[in-house]
Amino acid sequence: MDKRKKYPVRAEDYKLFEEIGQGVSASVLRALCIPHNNEVVAIKILDFERDRSDLSNISREAHTLILVDHPNVVKAHCSFVNDHSLWIVMPFMAGGSCFHILKAAHPDGFEEVVIATVLREVLKGLEYLHSQGHMHRDIKAGNILIDSRGAIKLGDFGVSASLFDSGDRQHSRNTFVGTPCWMAPEVMEQLHGYDFKADIWSFGITALELAHGHAPFSKYPPMKVLLMTLQNAPPGLDYERDRKFSKSFKQMIAMCLVKDPSKRPSAQKLLKHSFFKQARSNDYIARTLLEGLPTLGDRLKALKIKEDDMLAQKKIPDGKREEMSQNEYKRGISGWNFNIEDLKAQASLIQDVDETNSDRDRGGSSISLCSLDTVPEKQIQCLPLKDDVAQKEDNDLMKNKPDPLPSSFQTIKSQRQI
Repeated sequence: MDKRKKYPVRAEDYKLFEEIGQGVSASVLRALCIPHNNEVVAIKILDFERDRSDLSNISREAHTLILVDHPNVVKAHCSFVNDHSLWIVMPFMAGGSCFHILKAAHPDGFEEVVIATVLREVLKGLEYLHSQGHMHRDIKAGNILIDSRGAIKLGDFGVSASLFDSGDRQHSRNTFVGTPCWMAPEVMEQLHGYDFKADIWSFGITALELAHGHAPFSKYPPMKVLLMTLQNAPPGLDYERDRKFSKSFKQMIAMCLVKDPSKRPSAQKLLKHSFFKQARSNDYIARTLLEGLPTLGDRLKALKIKEDDMLAQKKIPDGKREEMSQNEYKRGISGWNFNIEDLKAQASLIQDVDETNSDRDRGGSSISLCSLDTVPEKQIQCLPLKDDVAQKEDNDLMKNKPDPLPSSFQTIKSQRQI
């Protein structure tokens, strides 16, 4: 494609089709660019009214997407405001995300050679972003996209970060940006800020997600994820079924999942790890992952039908907020924006509950998925959602000897809601 090719910045020049992705305040649709001979593109539409985001800051971040220039990072063609939304026109990644491929065809995870190939390409994109002074801040399978030829690119760079912190970089010291299960401990603590090493932690969690088909703690409520990440030893490939994975894979993950960010390797250094010597070509990814898959739109429809069936069978709680919380976990979409002061109060209260029920939790009882906005005063009915394998893994993780809870999350009596 000619890099000087100009894309139109008017909504009427695009014909929208089915939804191929969804978030809390954004939808991604397949579309045709009419002036360019009906070229297939993807358009991400961010609704300002739903998120009350700052338009100027979001637009500035969208412009950054246009300046990005690396084969492993999705580059936006253009962006423009249409009514109360921002439209970001991007290449159409026909393979969709690794998350959707996992759910559609590999629920127990990818084989190691596939993982090494995918992660090597992700690291190349991360190395580029970090060298340009940018953090991704939301590395996970849901943001690793594959095109029809098997090329692997990082998506949702920049906009996802600013969308959920209103574009205020200084504000990031007081709010969480990203998705809880993939979030580095230092991002959660917010004591001294964080840097690009937070992306390396998320990269390690993503490696586990690709290996198991789900991220560690992925079925727990956000507050539980926060406490387990801060208190427990880092997760790894430590289970019986992980014996199939190589020693170098386990070592690579362990290097990433170190709680002290200064001890994590850079993306550049990590690329030299022996684990990536087995990585293959884009053609291998196209043959292994994409052949025989339904279209991206059909896969999303199937996922929605499955979720609707679960809701109808009362396997997930009723109510808009509970349904939203479950959908975000299922789809791997970022939608969390926590205020640190609220978290301190909630975390202290959850800690008290955990102390009361510690025997029950360690005995292997099912953990419920509650509303994102769970508060102690309200009794919210929650139903267990864990499959046996995931439940056993998380129960094992719960048995790890916890690290001391950071001082910022100790019980603060004055902050409790009475």
